[in-house]
Amino acid sequence: MRDLALLPKAHLHLHFTGSMRTGTLAELAATHGVRLPAALLDDDPLHVPADERGWFRFQRLYDAARACVRTEADMRRIVAEAVADDAAEGSGRLEIQVDPTSYAPFVGGITPALEIVLDEARAAGSATGTSVGVIVAASRMRHPLEARTLARLAARHAGEGAGQVVGFGLSNDERRGDTAAFAPAFAIARRAGLASVPHGGELLGPAHVQDVLGHLHPDRIGHGVRAGEDPRVLDELVRSGVALEVCPASNVSLGVYRDAQQVPLRTLVDAGAQVALGADDPLLFRSRLLAQYESARRVHGFGDAELAELARSSIRASRAGSDVRARLLAGVNAWLAAPADAALDEAADVDVRG
Repeated sequence: MRDLALLPKAHLHLHFTGSMRTGTLAELAATHGVRLPAALLDDDPLHVPADERGWFRFQRLYDAARACVRTEADMRRIVAEAVADDAAEGSGRLEIQVDPTSYAPFVGGITPALEIVLDEARAAGSATGTSVGVIVAASRMRHPLEARTLARLAARHAGEGAGQVVGFGLSNDERRGDTAAFAPAFAIARRAGLASVPHGGELLGPAHVQDVLGHLHPDRIGHGVRAGEDPRVLDELVRSGVALEVCPASNVSLGVYRDAQQVPLRTLVDAGAQVALGADDPLLFRSRLLAQYESARRVHGFGDAELAELARSSIRASRAGSDVRARLLAGVNAWLAAPADAALDEAADVDVRG
């Protein structure tokens, strides 16, 4: 078996605060005098049923972590470490998701908050060789008019190059809010050339996937894993070419599925869905991108050729420039073509991150 850390891949589902290292969180809490819930520093901080109480626990812990991010330096550190961690796991493209309203009070507004993330994304990408794009995400828990404000902000910073906004998302508890009410915000983002990447179909079932498809016209759906429960919805996804950002660790930790074997990764892939594996919130789920590929191999029986195709799918679904995609795809081919014990040498011959 080839080393999965050497497999070039794109990471398309990672949240800003949720990307933090546990040690970084502990240091920021100490610096700012924030008392953290003990669970946040445990080995397994979150493993709950996907009911109201379960989601509340997740959100409470996430909010506690977010309260430790108080300065521009904190924000820059989170971005730099997220990119470095991804690069170490073979990710040649990262599209990190942020809601700038959460950090605006500490840095002078939503525009400076976003520009700090963009600036550090450029610097970290240059330092590691990993291409970095940013997704601006609105929250279902807030008024749809706020989503329009964020969409306009995202549109002003839209671009394909390093450290640019590449997409617009909608996150938080998908059981809240009216999906259709956010359609105008997504229309603003699409007119600016941004990818539509809303969450959907994790806590709610296939009908919610259809709701997102019908109202928000996504290029990718964050999660969407519940589409595997309805062949008609899954067929619609496949025919539309909408990619799914599947995050197995999230599904299990939130109780959507009882264990890793229940995650319908094989069902989605065999149906022809374009799947990009993601880590979602490693701070809470204690599982980064590489672990998702390892789970596909160990739990779902994916061979190296299938794992390479998952990596290709993530790269094709990304908003990386054509040159970055070409390098990464060439690197995947080199990884697969090399004998398992020679994969390191062959991969080193291909400049997969530029």
